[in-house]
Amino acid sequence: MGESLLDQRADLQGLSTAILLPSVDLFGAPVRGAVGPLTPIVGISLFQRAVLTFQRAGIRQLIVVAGAEEEALKHALGKGPRVTIPVRWMPIREFPLDDPRTWEALAAEARGFCLVSGATGIFSRALVEQLRQDVQEGHAIVVAPGRPRPGTSQGDVGSTRRLVESGTGEAADLVVLPVNILNAAGSATRESGTIPVRRWIEQAAATGRLRVCSTGSNQAQWYRAVRNSRDVRAAENQLFASLKSDLEGFVDRYFNRILSRRFTRVFLSLGLSPNAVTMLATFVGLAAAAGFAMGTYAAGLTAAVLFQLAAVIDCSDGEIARLTFTESPFGAWLDIAMDNVVHMAIFGGIAWGSYTAGSGDPYAWVPLVLGAAAILGNALSFGLVGKAQKIKAANGWKTLAQAARSEFILQNLASRDFSVIVLLFALVGRLEWFLWLAAIGSLTFAAIMFWVVRFSSTGRG
Repeated sequence: MGESLLDQRADLQGLSTAILLPSVDLFGAPVRGAVGPLTPIVGISLFQRAVLTFQRAGIRQLIVVAGAEEEALKHALGKGPRVTIPVRWMPIREFPLDDPRTWEALAAEARGFCLVSGATGIFSRALVEQLRQDVQEGHAIVVAPGRPRPGTSQGDVGSTRRLVESGTGEAADLVVLPVNILNAAGSATRESGTIPVRRWIEQAAATGRLRVCSTGSNQAQWYRAVRNSRDVRAAENQLFASLKSDLEGFVDRYFNRILSRRFTRVFLSLGLSPNAVTMLATFVGLAAAAGFAMGTYAAGLTAAVLFQLAAVIDCSDGEIARLTFTESPFGAWLDIAMDNVVHMAIFGGIAWGSYTAGSGDPYAWVPLVLGAAAILGNALSFGLVGKAQKIKAANGWKTLAQAARSEFILQNLASRDFSVIVLLFALVGRLEWFLWLAAIGSLTFAAIMFWVVRFSSTGRG
Protein backbone atom coordinates (compact mmCIF):
# COMPACT_ATOMS: atom_id res chain seq x y z
CA MET A 1 0.00 0.00 0.00
CA GLY A 2 1.46 3.38 -1.03
CA GLU A 3 2.46 5.98 1.53
CA SER A 4 0.02 8.56 0.12
CA LEU A 5 -2.86 6.11 0.49
CA LEU A 6 -1.90 5.47 4.09
CA ASP A 7 -1.81 9.21 4.73
CA GLN A 8 -5.27 9.61 3.19
CA ARG A 9 -6.67 6.82 5.35
CA ALA A 10 -5.13 8.39 8.46
CA ASP A 11 -6.71 11.73 7.54
CA LEU A 12 -10.11 10.12 7.10
CA GLN A 13 -9.95 8.59 10.56
CA GLY A 14 -8.26 11.62 12.13
CA LEU A 15 -8.99 15.34 12.12
CA SER A 16 -9.45 16.61 8.59
CA THR A 17 -12.78 18.49 8.76
CA ALA A 18 -13.49 21.88 10.34
CA ILE A 19 -16.95 23.30 11.06
CA LEU A 20 -16.90 27.10 11.29
CA LEU A 21 -19.72 28.97 13.03
CA PRO A 22 -19.05 32.68 12.38
CA SER A 23 -22.43 33.87 13.75
CA VAL A 24 -22.33 32.29 17.21
CA ASP A 25 -20.10 31.59 20.18
CA LEU A 26 -19.61 27.90 20.91
CA PHE A 27 -20.35 28.33 24.62
CA GLY A 28 -23.33 30.66 24.41
CA ALA A 29 -21.85 34.17 24.57
CA PRO A 30 -23.47 36.48 22.00
CA VAL A 31 -21.42 37.64 19.01
CA ARG A 32 -22.39 41.28 18.55
CA GLY A 33 -21.08 44.81 18.72
CA ALA A 34 -18.15 46.36 16.89
CA VAL A 35 -16.27 43.07 16.52
CA GLY A 36 -17.53 40.34 14.20
CA PRO A 37 -16.32 37.75 11.68
CA LEU A 38 -15.49 40.48 9.14
CA THR A 39 -13.45 42.57 11.57
CA PRO A 40 -9.99 43.08 9.97
CA ILE A 41 -6.95 41.97 11.94
CA VAL A 42 -3.73 43.09 10.18
CA GLY A 43 -5.41 43.26 6.79
CA ILE A 44 -7.33 39.96 7.02
CA SER A 45 -10.76 39.48 8.59
CA LEU A 46 -11.22 37.13 11.54
CA PHE A 47 -13.20 34.79 9.30
CA GLN A 48 -10.60 34.72 6.52
CA ARG A 49 -7.80 34.25 9.02
CA ALA A 50 -9.55 31.24 10.55
CA VAL A 51 -10.16 29.63 7.13
CA LEU A 52 -6.60 30.19 5.91
CA THR A 53 -5.08 28.98 9.18
CA PHE A 54 -7.11 25.78 8.95
CA GLN A 55 -5.93 25.34 5.36
CA ARG A 56 -2.27 25.83 6.25
CA ALA A 57 -2.60 23.42 9.20
CA GLY A 58 -3.75 20.53 6.99
CA ILE A 59 -7.55 20.65 7.29
CA ARG A 60 -8.92 19.04 4.12
CA GLN A 61 -12.50 20.31 4.09
CA LEU A 62 -14.46 23.16 5.67
CA ILE A 63 -18.15 23.53 6.46
CA VAL A 64 -19.43 27.04 7.18
CA VAL A 65 -22.79 27.34 8.95
CA ALA A 66 -23.52 31.04 8.40
CA GLY A 67 -26.30 33.44 9.20
CA ALA A 68 -27.36 36.65 7.50
CA GLU A 69 -23.74 37.61 6.76
CA GLU A 70 -23.19 34.61 4.44
CA GLU A 71 -22.90 36.63 1.21
CA ALA A 72 -20.50 39.11 2.81
CA LEU A 73 -18.36 36.23 4.08
CA LYS A 74 -18.28 34.61 0.63
CA HIS A 75 -17.26 37.92 -0.94
CA ALA A 76 -14.48 38.42 1.63
CA LEU A 77 -13.18 34.92 1.10
CA GLY A 78 -13.22 35.31 -2.68
CA LYS A 79 -11.18 38.50 -2.82
CA GLY A 80 -8.46 37.41 -0.38
CA PRO A 81 -5.64 34.84 -0.66
CA ARG A 82 -6.64 31.73 -2.55
CA VAL A 83 -8.58 29.08 -0.63
CA THR A 84 -7.72 25.66 -2.06
CA ILE A 85 -9.73 23.39 0.25
CA PRO A 86 -13.40 22.69 -0.52
CA VAL A 87 -15.81 24.94 1.39
CA ARG A 88 -19.46 23.94 1.87
CA TRP A 89 -21.90 26.68 2.92
CA MET A 90 -24.90 25.75 5.07
CA PRO A 91 -27.30 28.61 5.96
CA ILE A 92 -28.53 28.65 9.55
CA ARG A 93 -32.07 29.35 8.38
CA GLU A 94 -32.11 25.88 6.78
CA PHE A 95 -29.86 24.19 9.33
CA PRO A 96 -30.73 25.58 12.80
CA LEU A 97 -27.99 24.89 15.30
CA ASP A 98 -30.48 23.78 17.96
CA ASP A 99 -31.88 21.09 15.65
CA PRO A 100 -30.31 17.62 16.20
CA ARG A 101 -30.77 16.87 12.50
CA THR A 102 -28.34 19.67 11.65
CA TRP A 103 -25.60 18.03 13.69
CA GLU A 104 -26.39 14.63 12.25
CA ALA A 105 -25.99 16.14 8.77
CA LEU A 106 -22.68 17.70 9.82
CA ALA A 107 -21.50 14.38 11.26
CA ALA A 108 -22.21 12.71 7.93
CA GLU A 109 -19.71 15.07 6.28
CA ALA A 110 -16.81 14.19 8.60
CA ARG A 111 -14.79 11.09 9.43
CA GLY A 112 -13.37 10.36 12.84
CA PHE A 113 -13.17 13.87 14.31
CA CYS A 114 -14.14 17.40 13.45
CA LEU A 115 -12.83 20.74 14.65
CA VAL A 116 -15.66 23.11 15.61
CA SER A 117 -14.77 26.79 15.73
CA GLY A 118 -16.32 30.20 16.03
CA ALA A 119 -14.82 33.36 14.55
CA THR A 120 -14.16 35.24 17.77
CA GLY A 121 -10.44 34.62 18.03
CA ILE A 122 -7.13 34.21 16.25
CA PHE A 123 -4.89 31.19 16.67
CA SER A 124 -1.68 29.74 15.34
CA ARG A 125 -1.23 27.09 12.71
CA ALA A 126 0.90 25.17 15.21
CA LEU A 127 -2.06 24.92 17.60
CA VAL A 128 -4.31 23.32 14.98
CA GLU A 129 -1.48 20.98 13.94
CA GLN A 130 -1.07 19.94 17.57
CA LEU A 131 -4.80 19.27 17.89
CA ARG A 132 -4.62 17.07 14.79
CA GLN A 133 -1.82 15.08 16.39
CA ASP A 134 -3.53 14.81 19.79
CA VAL A 135 -6.82 13.27 18.68
CA GLN A 136 -7.60 10.10 20.60
CA GLU A 137 -10.48 7.76 19.83
CA GLY A 138 -13.70 8.86 21.49
CA HIS A 139 -12.14 11.86 23.25
CA ALA A 140 -13.07 15.53 22.91
CA ILE A 141 -10.49 18.32 23.25
CA VAL A 142 -11.14 21.80 24.62
CA VAL A 143 -8.51 24.54 24.22
CA ALA A 144 -7.64 26.60 27.30
CA PRO A 145 -5.68 29.78 26.43
CA GLY A 146 -2.80 30.30 28.82
CA ARG A 147 -2.26 28.00 31.75
CA PRO A 148 -5.27 26.19 33.25
CA ARG A 149 -6.54 27.45 36.59
CA PRO A 150 -5.57 25.47 39.69
CA GLY A 151 -8.10 22.75 40.30
CA THR A 152 -9.07 22.36 36.66
CA SER A 153 -9.24 18.64 35.97
CA GLN A 154 -9.79 17.05 32.59
CA GLY A 155 -12.22 14.54 34.00
CA ASP A 156 -14.12 16.74 36.48
CA VAL A 157 -17.52 18.07 35.41
CA GLY A 158 -17.45 20.98 37.86
CA SER A 159 -14.10 22.32 36.68
CA THR A 160 -15.15 21.75 33.07
CA ARG A 161 -18.26 23.84 33.63
CA ARG A 162 -16.11 26.66 34.98
CA LEU A 163 -13.84 26.35 31.96
CA VAL A 164 -16.65 26.64 29.38
CA GLU A 165 -18.94 28.97 31.39
CA SER A 166 -20.39 31.57 29.02
CA GLY A 167 -18.52 34.85 29.11
CA THR A 168 -15.56 33.79 31.26
CA GLY A 169 -13.17 33.55 28.33
CA GLU A 170 -11.36 30.61 29.89
CA ALA A 171 -12.10 28.22 27.04
CA ALA A 172 -11.22 29.05 23.45
CA ASP A 173 -13.88 29.17 20.75
CA LEU A 174 -12.22 26.08 19.33
CA VAL A 175 -12.97 22.43 20.23
CA VAL A 176 -12.33 19.00 18.74
CA LEU A 177 -15.23 16.55 18.83
CA PRO A 178 -15.49 12.91 17.79
CA VAL A 179 -18.15 12.39 15.14
CA ASN A 180 -20.13 9.98 17.30
CA ILE A 181 -20.90 12.88 19.69
CA LEU A 182 -22.45 14.84 16.83
CA ASN A 183 -24.60 11.84 15.94
CA ALA A 184 -25.84 11.80 19.54
CA ALA A 185 -26.97 15.41 19.35
CA GLY A 186 -30.60 14.56 20.04
CA SER A 187 -29.80 13.51 23.59
CA ALA A 188 -27.54 16.48 24.21
CA THR A 189 -29.88 19.44 23.79
CA ARG A 190 -33.51 20.26 24.32
CA GLU A 191 -33.28 24.04 24.67
CA SER A 192 -34.54 26.07 21.75
CA GLY A 193 -32.02 28.50 20.28
CA THR A 194 -28.94 26.94 21.88
CA ILE A 195 -26.14 24.81 20.53
CA PRO A 196 -25.09 21.70 22.46
CA VAL A 197 -21.31 22.11 22.56
CA ARG A 198 -21.20 22.88 26.29
CA ARG A 199 -23.25 19.81 27.11
CA TRP A 200 -21.12 17.61 24.88
CA ILE A 201 -18.00 18.80 26.66
CA GLU A 202 -19.55 18.18 30.08
CA GLN A 203 -20.66 14.69 29.03
CA ALA A 204 -17.18 13.92 27.75
CA ALA A 205 -15.71 15.08 31.07
CA ALA A 206 -18.18 12.93 33.05
CA THR A 207 -17.10 9.82 31.14
CA GLY A 208 -13.37 10.62 31.29
CA ARG A 209 -13.22 11.38 27.59
CA LEU A 210 -12.17 15.02 27.70
CA ARG A 211 -8.71 16.43 27.19
CA VAL A 212 -7.70 20.04 27.91
CA CYS A 213 -5.10 21.54 25.59
CA SER A 214 -3.38 24.42 27.39
CA THR A 215 -1.70 26.94 25.11
CA GLY A 216 0.49 28.29 27.92
CA SER A 217 3.05 25.48 27.67
CA ASN A 218 4.16 26.28 24.11
CA GLN A 219 4.58 29.82 22.77
CA ALA A 220 4.05 28.64 19.20
CA GLN A 221 0.62 27.20 20.02
CA TRP A 222 -1.31 30.32 20.96
CA TYR A 223 -4.91 31.44 20.93
CA ARG A 224 -6.28 34.93 21.59
CA ALA A 225 -9.96 35.83 21.90
CA VAL A 226 -11.17 38.90 19.98
CA ARG A 227 -14.42 40.25 21.38
CA ASN A 228 -13.96 44.03 21.59
CA SER A 229 -11.84 46.85 20.16
CA ARG A 230 -9.20 46.42 22.87
CA ASP A 231 -8.85 42.76 21.90
CA VAL A 232 -8.30 43.78 18.27
CA ARG A 233 -5.16 45.72 19.21
CA ALA A 234 -3.96 42.87 21.42
CA ALA A 235 -4.57 40.40 18.59
CA GLU A 236 -2.50 42.49 16.19
CA ASN A 237 0.34 42.61 18.71
CA GLN A 238 0.06 38.83 19.11
CA LEU A 239 0.40 38.32 15.38
CA PHE A 240 3.46 40.54 15.17
CA ALA A 241 5.00 38.78 18.18
CA SER A 242 4.44 35.44 16.47
CA LEU A 243 6.81 36.51 13.69
CA LYS A 244 9.80 36.18 16.02
CA SER A 245 12.28 33.43 15.26
CA ASP A 246 15.00 31.98 17.44
CA LEU A 247 17.19 31.84 14.33
CA GLU A 248 17.21 35.60 13.62
CA GLY A 249 20.39 37.58 13.92
CA PHE A 250 20.93 39.86 16.91
CA VAL A 251 20.37 43.06 14.93
CA ASP A 252 17.28 41.68 13.22
CA ARG A 253 15.69 40.68 16.50
CA TYR A 254 16.46 43.73 18.61
CA PHE A 255 16.53 46.51 16.02
CA ASN A 256 15.33 45.72 12.51
CA ARG A 257 12.17 43.88 13.60
CA ILE A 258 11.18 46.62 16.02
CA LEU A 259 11.32 49.26 13.29
CA SER A 260 10.05 47.02 10.49
CA ARG A 261 6.72 46.46 12.26
CA ARG A 262 6.00 50.17 12.02
CA PHE A 263 6.76 50.08 8.30
CA THR A 264 4.70 46.91 7.91
CA ARG A 265 1.62 48.60 9.38
CA VAL A 266 2.04 51.49 6.93
CA PHE A 267 2.58 49.19 3.94
CA LEU A 268 -0.50 47.15 4.89
CA SER A 269 -2.60 50.30 5.14
CA LEU A 270 -1.37 51.29 1.66
CA GLY A 271 -2.23 47.84 0.30
CA LEU A 272 1.32 47.07 -0.87
CA SER A 273 2.09 43.47 -1.75
CA PRO A 274 5.14 41.65 -0.36
CA ASN A 275 6.80 41.75 -3.78
CA ALA A 276 6.23 45.50 -4.05
CA VAL A 277 7.92 45.96 -0.66
CA THR A 278 10.81 43.74 -1.83
CA MET A 279 11.36 46.03 -4.81
CA LEU A 280 11.14 49.11 -2.57
CA ALA A 281 13.86 47.67 -0.33
CA THR A 282 15.91 46.93 -3.46
CA PHE A 283 15.56 50.52 -4.68
CA VAL A 284 16.70 51.90 -1.31
CA GLY A 285 19.62 49.45 -1.26
CA LEU A 286 20.75 50.42 -4.77
CA ALA A 287 20.51 54.09 -3.79
CA ALA A 288 22.83 53.27 -0.88
CA ALA A 289 25.28 51.60 -3.28
CA ALA A 290 25.29 54.73 -5.45
CA GLY A 291 26.04 56.83 -2.38
CA PHE A 292 28.98 54.61 -1.41
CA ALA A 293 30.37 55.00 -4.93
CA MET A 294 30.70 58.77 -4.44
CA GLY A 295 33.65 58.18 -2.14
CA THR A 296 33.12 61.04 0.36
CA TYR A 297 32.65 60.71 4.11
CA ALA A 298 29.21 62.37 4.14
CA ALA A 299 27.98 60.32 1.18
CA GLY A 300 29.32 57.10 2.74
CA LEU A 301 27.61 57.79 6.05
CA THR A 302 24.32 58.65 4.34
CA ALA A 303 24.61 55.53 2.22
CA ALA A 304 25.23 53.38 5.30
CA VAL A 305 22.05 54.73 6.90
CA LEU A 306 20.14 54.02 3.68
CA PHE A 307 21.52 50.48 3.62
CA GLN A 308 20.34 49.97 7.20
CA LEU A 309 16.93 51.31 6.18
CA ALA A 310 16.86 48.84 3.28
CA ALA A 311 17.56 46.02 5.75
CA VAL A 312 14.63 47.17 7.91
CA ILE A 313 12.24 47.39 4.94
CA ASP A 314 13.51 44.01 3.78
CA CYS A 315 12.04 42.52 6.97
CA SER A 316 8.62 43.91 6.10
CA ASP A 317 8.04 41.95 2.90
CA GLY A 318 8.23 38.63 4.73
CA GLU A 319 6.13 39.97 7.60
CA ILE A 320 3.39 41.09 5.21
CA ALA A 321 3.48 37.75 3.39
CA ARG A 322 3.14 35.72 6.59
CA LEU A 323 0.53 37.99 8.17
CA THR A 324 -1.68 37.98 5.05
CA PHE A 325 -1.05 34.39 3.89
CA THR A 326 0.46 35.62 0.62
CA GLU A 327 3.75 33.71 0.71
CA SER A 328 4.78 32.24 -2.64
CA PRO A 329 7.81 30.42 -4.07
CA PHE A 330 8.36 33.30 -6.50
CA GLY A 331 8.18 35.84 -3.69
CA ALA A 332 10.73 33.90 -1.66
CA TRP A 333 13.06 33.65 -4.67
CA LEU A 334 12.61 37.35 -5.51
CA ASP A 335 13.47 38.33 -1.93
CA ILE A 336 16.69 36.28 -1.91
CA ALA A 337 17.67 37.35 -5.44
CA MET A 338 17.17 41.06 -4.75
CA ASP A 339 19.04 40.78 -1.45
CA ASN A 340 22.03 39.44 -3.34
CA VAL A 341 21.74 42.10 -6.05
CA VAL A 342 21.81 44.78 -3.36
CA HIS A 343 24.72 43.17 -1.50
CA MET A 344 26.83 42.90 -4.65
CA ALA A 345 25.97 46.50 -5.55
CA ILE A 346 27.02 47.60 -2.04
CA PHE A 347 30.34 45.78 -2.36
CA GLY A 348 30.92 47.35 -5.77
CA GLY A 349 29.88 50.82 -4.60
CA ILE A 350 32.20 50.74 -1.57
CA ALA A 351 35.05 49.43 -3.74
CA TRP A 352 34.63 52.17 -6.34
CA GLY A 353 34.21 54.88 -3.71
CA SER A 354 37.34 53.73 -1.87
CA TYR A 355 39.25 53.63 -5.17
CA THR A 356 38.28 57.19 -6.12
CA ALA A 357 38.94 58.46 -2.61
CA GLY A 358 42.45 57.02 -2.75
CA SER A 359 43.28 58.40 -6.17
CA GLY A 360 47.04 58.83 -6.50
CA ASP A 361 47.80 56.17 -3.88
CA PRO A 362 49.93 53.36 -5.37
CA TYR A 363 47.63 50.84 -3.63
CA ALA A 364 44.37 52.44 -4.74
CA TRP A 365 43.65 49.32 -6.82
CA VAL A 366 43.38 47.09 -3.70
CA PRO A 367 39.73 48.07 -2.94
CA LEU A 368 38.78 47.16 -6.52
CA VAL A 369 40.29 43.70 -6.13
CA LEU A 370 38.66 43.19 -2.75
CA GLY A 371 35.31 44.38 -4.10
CA ALA A 372 35.56 42.01 -7.06
CA ALA A 373 36.40 39.13 -4.69
CA ALA A 374 33.42 39.99 -2.48
CA ILE A 375 31.10 40.13 -5.49
CA LEU A 376 32.44 36.80 -6.79
CA GLY A 377 32.02 35.15 -3.39
CA ASN A 378 28.48 36.51 -3.09
CA ALA A 379 27.53 35.28 -6.57
CA LEU A 380 28.94 31.81 -5.89
CA SER A 381 27.17 31.69 -2.53
CA PHE A 382 23.86 32.65 -4.12
CA GLY A 383 24.12 29.79 -6.60
CA LEU A 384 25.22 27.25 -3.98
CA VAL A 385 22.50 28.27 -1.52
CA GLY A 386 19.96 27.77 -4.30
CA LYS A 387 21.43 24.33 -4.94
CA ALA A 388 21.21 23.44 -1.24
CA GLN A 389 17.57 24.53 -1.10
CA LYS A 390 16.75 22.33 -4.11
CA ILE A 391 18.44 19.38 -2.41
CA LYS A 392 16.41 20.04 0.73
CA ALA A 393 13.16 20.22 -1.25
CA ALA A 394 13.99 16.90 -2.93
CA ASN A 395 15.04 15.25 0.37
CA GLY A 396 18.41 14.73 -1.26
CA TRP A 397 20.71 14.82 1.78
CA LYS A 398 22.47 11.54 2.51
CA THR A 399 21.94 11.71 6.25
CA LEU A 400 19.91 13.75 8.74
CA ALA A 401 23.15 15.09 10.20
CA GLN A 402 24.15 16.52 6.83
CA ALA A 403 20.72 18.10 6.37
CA ALA A 404 20.99 19.64 9.85
CA ARG A 405 24.50 20.95 9.07
CA SER A 406 23.26 22.65 5.91
CA GLU A 407 20.30 24.20 7.75
CA PHE A 408 22.55 25.47 10.54
CA ILE A 409 24.93 27.12 8.08
CA LEU A 410 22.13 28.77 6.13
CA GLN A 411 20.35 30.07 9.20
CA ASN A 412 23.35 31.26 11.19
CA LEU A 413 25.83 32.53 8.62
CA ALA A 414 23.46 34.19 6.15
CA SER A 415 22.00 37.26 7.87
CA ARG A 416 21.48 40.99 7.44
CA ASP A 417 23.50 41.88 10.54
CA PHE A 418 26.51 43.04 8.54
CA SER A 419 24.62 46.24 7.65
CA VAL A 420 25.47 47.51 11.13
CA ILE A 421 29.14 46.70 10.55
CA VAL A 422 29.01 48.80 7.39
CA LEU A 423 27.50 51.66 9.40
CA LEU A 424 30.26 51.44 12.02
CA PHE A 425 33.01 51.56 9.38
CA ALA A 426 31.25 54.52 7.73
CA LEU A 427 31.16 56.35 11.05
CA VAL A 428 34.94 56.05 11.46
CA GLY A 429 35.54 56.80 7.77
CA ARG A 430 37.12 53.41 7.02
CA LEU A 431 34.72 51.74 4.62
CA GLU A 432 37.66 50.20 2.74
CA TRP A 433 38.36 48.06 5.82
CA PHE A 434 34.93 46.49 5.44
CA LEU A 435 35.94 45.20 2.02
CA TRP A 436 38.48 42.88 3.63
CA LEU A 437 35.74 41.34 5.76
CA ALA A 438 33.35 41.15 2.82
CA ALA A 439 35.87 39.48 0.50
CA ILE A 440 37.13 36.96 3.05
CA GLY A 441 33.66 36.29 4.48
CA SER A 442 31.85 35.78 1.19
CA LEU A 443 34.56 33.52 -0.28
CA THR A 444 34.72 31.49 2.94
CA PHE A 445 30.93 31.08 2.98
CA ALA A 446 31.00 30.01 -0.67
CA ALA A 447 33.70 27.43 0.11
CA ILE A 448 31.68 26.07 3.04
CA MET A 449 28.53 25.81 0.93
CA PHE A 450 30.47 24.08 -1.86
CA TRP A 451 31.76 21.54 0.65
CA VAL A 452 28.25 20.95 2.02
CA VAL A 453 26.65 20.57 -1.41
CA ARG A 454 29.50 18.62 -3.05
CA PHE A 455 30.14 16.02 -0.37
CA SER A 456 26.81 15.76 1.45
CA SER A 457 24.17 15.43 -1.24
CA THR A 458 23.03 12.35 -3.11
CA GLY A 459 22.87 14.31 -6.32
CA ARG A 460 19.07 14.29 -6.52
CA GLY A 461 18.89 18.07 -6.09
